[in-house]
Amino acid sequence: MKKINFLLLTVIVISCTSCLHYEQITSLKIDGTGKMFIHYWTSWKSDKDSVIFKDLGMFNPDSLYKEFDTSFTEINFVEVYKDEEDSTFHAKIEFTFDNFDSLKYISALNYCEFSFRDGADNTKIFSQFIPSFATGFGIGKQKYSITYTYYIPGDILEHNAMERDNNKLVWQYTHDEIGRGQYIYASFKPFKLKETPVWIYIIASMILLVVVVYLFKKK
Repeated sequence: MKKINFLLLTVIVISCTSCLHYEQITSLKIDGTGKMFIHYWTSWKSDKDSVIFKDLGMFNPDSLYKEFDTSFTEINFVEVYKDEEDSTFHAKIEFTFDNFDSLKYISALNYCEFSFRDGADNTKIFSQFIPSFATGFGIGKQKYSITYTYYIPGDILEHNAMERDNNKLVWQYTHDEIGRGQYIYASFKPFKLKETPVWIYIIASMILLVVVVYLFKKK
């Protein structure tokens, strides 16, 4: 299987198109499991570029599936398509994971540093490293964007996101804003698990009492 190196392929794509957009949406659960959706797209200048993109692993559905199909992930769907109207190539993948920290073992994401750990006073802290996408080709670096969205399972205490909407955090960067790399993070107080309503216990006790009385009379 051909391994996907997003850093290397990003250089190839940008050298052809000068434009790349990457979006990652992650829903975290209290135990460190969760779901991730990745969508990236780029434009092409000629039919030759179109052929090159089809040969790249990052725009090949079989390669994407194999890349993210691991012992700690489960693929929900993979989609790769070409939009003729605006001359763009798109790739989408959604998967669940059973350990946030393990995402760094996916070779397509191994340049990131995923961390989900316990903090003080029963808090949780997550972080992810965003590397620099240096190209060296003199490309207009403002022409591509990277967006990370996280849904946090708790009351957010601290974060360095650009936007917040309740438990949703959003980070968005251009190349110049990333510089040599950025860490995104948030600390939060996990939501309490829903307690069993009192009436459930009352009904269960009544049923148990009826059973006991019935058995007693039967004897």
